[in-house]
Amino acid sequence: MVHSLSYKKIVVKVGSNVLTRADGMLNISRMAHIVEQITQLKREGVQVILVTSGAVAAGRAEVDPVKKLDPVSSRQLWSAVGQVKLINRYADLFQEQGVTCAQVLTTKENFGDRLHYLNMKNCMQTLLENEVIPIVNENDTISVTELMFTDNDELSGLIASMMDMEALVILSNVDGVYTAAPDLPGSELIRTIQHNKTAEGISISAKKSNFGRGGMLTKYHIAAKLAGQGISVFIANGFKDQILTDILHETNQPAFTHFLPAAKKSSGVRKWLSHSDDFARGEVVINEGARTALLSDKAVSLLMIGITSLSGYFKEGDIVRIKDLGGNLLGLGKASFSSDETSVEKGGKKTKPFVHYDYLYLI
Repeated sequence: MVHSLSYKKIVVKVGSNVLTRADGMLNISRMAHIVEQITQLKREGVQVILVTSGAVAAGRAEVDPVKKLDPVSSRQLWSAVGQVKLINRYADLFQEQGVTCAQVLTTKENFGDRLHYLNMKNCMQTLLENEVIPIVNENDTISVTELMFTDNDELSGLIASMMDMEALVILSNVDGVYTAAPDLPGSELIRTIQHNKTAEGISISAKKSNFGRGGMLTKYHIAAKLAGQGISVFIANGFKDQILTDILHETNQPAFTHFLPAAKKSSGVRKWLSHSDDFARGEVVINEGARTALLSDKAVSLLMIGITSLSGYFKEGDIVRIKDLGGNLLGLGKASFSSDETSVEKGGKKTKPFVHYDYLYLI
């Protein structure tokens, strides 16, 4: 645990169960308390991006469909209605604190294209530089099922990585990660988790929340990935008063789980690639020599001579998966050649690398 001065750039993610009452209505008093904490941190010089759930839950409380809808149509209806209610409430609460906020709606596709990715990053950086709090949510009204975020935990991880933030605080309805289900006798809160520790030996429930799409298992995997990139991650209980300020100030010794960050931070490009598996257009299989070279301590690019086969259709600049002869996923990279060119040149001694080291992410 560290003093607040160690974190000057943070993302705060608030889950649906924190923002929604049992009857499905927005929990305005809880929203107000979170806004007050963010405002206090902002006054102390901390840049804060808020990733918020709650739009679908807010819309569900407002509208009953006139006929039975499929899950995607239901989300579109409720999020379109609920997002207006949610952002207006946030705007009023921040205005009461003398702070301006802005709505940023995004889809998973925006993270797959490098140009869109950088444009979104520039937008949020401009908001922060102008003392505006970005409030980010998935644009459920136009998201397609296969391109939806797992939930806003995934989105908050992408935002923290993209914006090179120092910490991500995920506010849930439990204190953090436990050795077993929190309600089981003998279950204990895990206070710290090393960035390179697997989930082995930890019984993490895959059960999802009443209003959200994710669960603790999703949170664990996202937290572990971010910690490996050098970003601190806290999972804490959003119903506890002053939880944000207590975490950053190290006061009152609040209960939470802290994923300790790796000492070395990943580059911006590799952070982008690390979250891009869903956007890969194809894959290449490499021989044992190439595998050994890539996994060595040296900075090595993937050359054509190391590629034995490929699948899928991709263009120059697309993201591809890199696998070994055993089918194990080794990493992701930005292809310097199309699949047509690669099928002709694979195994050859072309001097230009298929994936340059600067655009290579190894898992």
